[in-house]
Amino acid sequence: MGTEGIQDKYVNPYTDFGFKLLFGTAMNKELLISFLNALLFKEEVIKDVTYLNAEHLGTQEYDRRAVFDVYCENEKGEKFLVEMQRGEQQFFKDRSVFYSTFPIREQAKRGEWDYELKAVYVVGILNFSFDNSDEEYFHHEVKLVDLYTHKVFYDKLTFVYLEMPKFNKTEDELDSMFDKWLFVIRNLASLLERPRALQNRVFDRLFETAEIAKFTKTELSEYWDSLKNFRDWYSVISTAEKKGREEGREEGREEEKRENARNFKKLGIAIDVISQATGLSKEEIKKL
Repeated sequence: MGTEGIQDKYVNPYTDFGFKLLFGTAMNKELLISFLNALLFKEEVIKDVTYLNAEHLGTQEYDRRAVFDVYCENEKGEKFLVEMQRGEQQFFKDRSVFYSTFPIREQAKRGEWDYELKAVYVVGILNFSFDNSDEEYFHHEVKLVDLYTHKVFYDKLTFVYLEMPKFNKTEDELDSMFDKWLFVIRNLASLLERPRALQNRVFDRLFETAEIAKFTKTELSEYWDSLKNFRDWYSVISTAEKKGREEGREEGREEEKRENARNFKKLGIAIDVISQATGLSKEEIKKL
């Protein structure tokens, strides 16, 4: 297998292969640690992580199966789920809540237990926007809050959503490790060379790992399959969105015709003349 079909220098982190290569392998866990610290704590709080089984079954036969992109715990026993969500799903928030129940239930102990839990963090890196009310608000951090006091009611369950299409900072605007991580996730596949702003040890590791030319034949074959699946999926989504926009425009034009026909009728213009002017049938115009 050669590199035909792959012109990029670095792996696309939005692919299954790319995301798990960078964040889901023990040999690259320093990348995950750096990302989680930058995202959640703004300092080096997490010292180490252990990867856990990413596939989970419910406690009953009829329970649904959950497969996490990345699932790990730190040295304190706190759990972290990290998901790359490539396209908008109707119930993606429900999915996040459902996934959070597994690391919570796993903490139950046999015999006497006082119900003390370790913190659970669910991180969703979204390749879409779900909140169009503010084009600059892309970093959502959600906890259980008392609506009366507006204070956090329970601080051991946190959902973080990153709307990546809204992150548009340039290299010169990267002020923090958080900015740098989002920049590299958003732009890695399109970079031709390493940006000056990403010159430290953890990014040394990232760019070395992400360079496609260094892949083995097996890795290259797996990446090509993953990239093809991602491109096919993206093409389907783009086509559906384009078709939806076209149908919306067509519906708008038809409504404009009907509105014009209504106004012509109010002016007493003959129906056959209105039909010629708007393209609507006489039967349609009579019903207006």
